[in-house]
Amino acid sequence: MADIKYEIQKQFGEISSSAKGWSREVNLVSWNGAGAKYDIRDWAPDHEKMGKGITLTETEAKKLYEILAGIFE
Repeated sequence: MADIKYEIQKQFGEISSSAKGWSREVNLVSWNGAGAKYDIRDWAPDHEKMGKGITLTETEAKKLYEILAGIFE
């Protein structure tokens, strides 16, 4: 499997954490040198390992925000 390069450019917050120390976070991440995207995924405490997640462009993140705001009004 190819090496995946990533840089967490900004950490926004933790959604939840597990007993093993992993946390589900919202971050701005650049993957393989590409432009940064909003990212939701599980991370090991040292950010050296990550679980599966989802990345969103700014437009997609804004749309998700609108949808969630409508649900919780």
